[in-house]
Amino acid sequence: MSFKHITSRDNPVFKYYKKLSENARERRAEGKTLLDGVHLIEAYMAAFGEPEVLIIPEGKSSVEATSLIQSLEHIATVMLPTLMFAEITPVATSTGVLALVNIPKFVSPETPSFALMLEDIQDPGNLGSMLRTAAAAGVEVVYLSEACTDAWSPKALRGGQGAQFVLPIVERADLLKVMQHFQGASYATTMQGESLYRQDFTTPTAFVIGNEGSGLRPKTIQAATKSIRIPMQTNSVESLNAATAAAICLFERTRQLETK
Repeated sequence: MSFKHITSRDNPVFKYYKKLSENARERRAEGKTLLDGVHLIEAYMAAFGEPEVLIIPEGKSSVEATSLIQSLEHIATVMLPTLMFAEITPVATSTGVLALVNIPKFVSPETPSFALMLEDIQDPGNLGSMLRTAAAAGVEVVYLSEACTDAWSPKALRGGQGAQFVLPIVERADLLKVMQHFQGASYATTMQGESLYRQDFTTPTAFVIGNEGSGLRPKTIQAATKSIRIPMQTNSVESLNAATAAAICLFERTRQLETK
């Protein structure tokens, strides 16, 4: 095992980790990202094997992190002062271990029967939550528009809790073309349209969810097979959180398949 104790912010290794934690372009160029926490690292290892490097803070880590570090003592390890470590973690209180890993590459299905299409989602936590829900609901592939936040940012990974390791994700997708070639019905979620609960989702289905504030673009709505809405029992609530809306739609299809 190689071990480095880095104490300077001018160190090129630390600068590299900081760029990976903050910059989607850097992650794409390098094909690497940082995982925070024992659960994420173990989920990655179960699917793809050991990480390239472990990054730990000075002082004590959690019991779980310490156990993981000891089990991977043959892996190259970098130790950072606590404040420097905090600069590259996505959460205020880390378990005390990060891992440098290669971003997984999936082959997406050519003719999926269940897809999620996300347009211009900006909050990485929201995106991670949607991916986690999509994986749980049995979605076969997720398409992200070019303006979506990065699925491999530390915050999105934290929100996904391992979903990115089991779910094919197509980033920077042209959703209009994807809908055109999708061999099923695509449903644009809007404030108008037909009720979600009056649709038949037992055939190949794609849900299209828009930006947290502005929703879907008009041309995206027009390109979909149908516009749908989630009925609400009060007019005092303008709309649902995008991640909540996605969960309701995805599991309505799951419910229909279960009761078919």
